Amino acid sequence: MPKLSDTMTEGTLVTWKKKKGDKVSAGEVIAEIETDKATMEWESPEDGTLTEIFVKEGEKVNVGDKIAFIGGEGEEAPKKEEPAKKEEKPQAEEKKEKKPQAETEKPAPAEAKQKETAPPQEKKKGIEAAVSAAPPKEEKVAAPSSGEARVKASPVARRVAAELSVDLLSVKGTGPEGRVTESDVRAAAKSKIATPQKAVPADAKAAAPSIKAGEGMRIQLSGMRRGIAERLVQSKAPIPHFYLTIDINAAPLMEAREELKSAGEGADAAKITVNDFVLKAAVMAALKVPRANAMFDGDSIVQFANVDLGVAVAIEDGLLTPVIRAAQNKSLREISAIAKDLASRARNKRMKPEEFHGGNFTVSNLGGMGIDSFSAIINPPQGFILAVGRVTKVPMVDDCDKIVVGQRMSITMSCDHRVIDGALGAEYLKELRHLLENPALLLV
Repeated sequence: MPKLSDTMTEGTLVTWKKKKGDKVSAGEVIAEIETDKATMEWESPEDGTLTEIFVKEGEKVNVGDKIAFIGGEGEEAPKKEEPAKKEEKPQAEEKKEKKPQAETEKPAPAEAKQKETAPPQEKKKGIEAAVSAAPPKEEKVAAPSSGEARVKASPVARRVAAELSVDLLSVKGTGPEGRVTESDVRAAAKSKIATPQKAVPADAKAAAPSIKAGEGMRIQLSGMRRGIAERLVQSKAPIPHFYLTIDINAAPLMEAREELKSAGEGADAAKITVNDFVLKAAVMAALKVPRANAMFDGDSIVQFANVDLGVAVAIEDGLLTPVIRAAQNKSLREISAIAKDLASRARNKRMKPEEFHGGNFTVSNLGGMGIDSFSAIINPPQGFILAVGRVTKVPMVDDCDKIVVGQRMSITMSCDHRVIDGALGAEYLKELRHLLENPALLLV
């Protein structure tokens, strides 16, 4: 199972695109895999024959576990290991040791009585019998799970996590490359979002209450939906959100859009949307106010040199945020083309993992769905997110104090107060408004 996202620990094999015995080529799609962030196509790493499939459709396996074998000509898949064979030797040796003991010795009456009343598990053979017959040992503290072992965390963070009973898998790291720091653990313990969940026994699951009349149905969480839920809780609770809202005079923006569409410059010009203007303005405003293009990282604030812009895309099972890298070097038309390509591939499950990792901040636009205004949750560890509403016609007072029909668009900036103060956020939005109300500046 390949690791297709930075937080992925297990994956679900959704669909096999090839069957056992098929010839495959490097780069050819052979399966769809669901991670904690998305369902993506998985390409064959090499040429060969799909000799064996170890995982059925719908099964979950840990990252690194075998899911298939691609062999060369005449190459057979390795056979599954049978751990039971390893017990044959100790069992045989134990029988040899017991036989002479039975011929030369008879158990004392007390020993015989103890054997008769011994619990069933002590009558097992081989290694199991030896283990169960041994005197009980002192209970040891459980070692970190394989999932916790894969979490990047400092030794101090691990020690504090053990002391405070914090599950490292539930803690969002703010250190370099997502490393969990001591402050992350203490924040998680304080907000009670990282309390370890006890595994539910199989019999308890079976005894779970059935759906009551009128409840409708219960939908099992997909890996992606579960990942979204965990990340949003980790964002909303520990990150101190605050919100700034502005109304944009969208009349010049709509006029510019219509001019581009009627200019007859080809199909590309007609495809430039209001959202494309917003994306370009958000990038240029970040260049004008570079301190806002930053994120919180433990004991420091990281200010980025490039503007890696995240674009929220709604898909059937949740939300993805593909990233336009170094967007400050791209024109309005280039940003428009890249955004549409990323959105299309996200909806068709053709994105690569590196295309939706990172991002300095995100733009989420629900205007096309008829939403006037809303507040969005920051995508950690980013510093802010812009929530864009639709353009609406409203009465407004012009420069001659006359009431006229105007066009307005609401934009709300959700800020991480550890990175962006109110004054800094206001400065960024001021620049954003200036660019959107003077769209010719976005064409330079």
